[in-house]
Amino acid sequence: MYKFGANVVKVFLNLFGRIKVYQKENLPESGSYVIACTHTGFVDILWLGVATLPTEIHYMAKKELFETKFLKWLMERLNAFPVDRENPGPSAIKTPRKLLKQGKVVGIFPSGTRSSEGAPLKRGAVTIAAHADVPIVPAAYVGPNNFKDLFKRIKPRLIYGEPMHLPEGLSKKEGMDILMEQLDKEMHALQNSIK
Repeated sequence: MYKFGANVVKVFLNLFGRIKVYQKENLPESGSYVIACTHTGFVDILWLGVATLPTEIHYMAKKELFETKFLKWLMERLNAFPVDRENPGPSAIKTPRKLLKQGKVVGIFPSGTRSSEGAPLKRGAVTIAAHADVPIVPAAYVGPNNFKDLFKRIKPRLIYGEPMHLPEGLSKKEGMDILMEQLDKEMHALQNSIK
């Protein structure tokens, strides 16, 4: 259902303007990885999924989106899994690690809650990538954030950065701290490059 849904979404979004995708060659051709993307509204989630096709993304999503039967059914078929953002338990790392071990791609929005500028990144993406021993691909989106913006025909743009790895020769904690700083800088630089 994911690919069918993504293609339906693609047709719908293209009515408002085609997305310009930069540096898609930075996506690994095989193996699992984490995509960490900027997040300013629900449209970036849709465009990221469409732009990354044929690769399917397994999204980490807030647990509130799974509270009704229909939404739970829909989210699960769109490869999303729930996380409690206020009290993240072991499953917040266990589920994505399991997916990565199976060779899947996990999508995370490190700023958590939608924000337009400068929200501090949460550690989830780095923690998951470090424990699963997979790279993080930073990504940035600039464009419409909601239905109102879509009707304004704001041009959407998405850029992928080069895969980032945990630095070698350091303790895991030190490596994660450095990777966190590098990811934060790279995501801002990518966003500024397509504004």
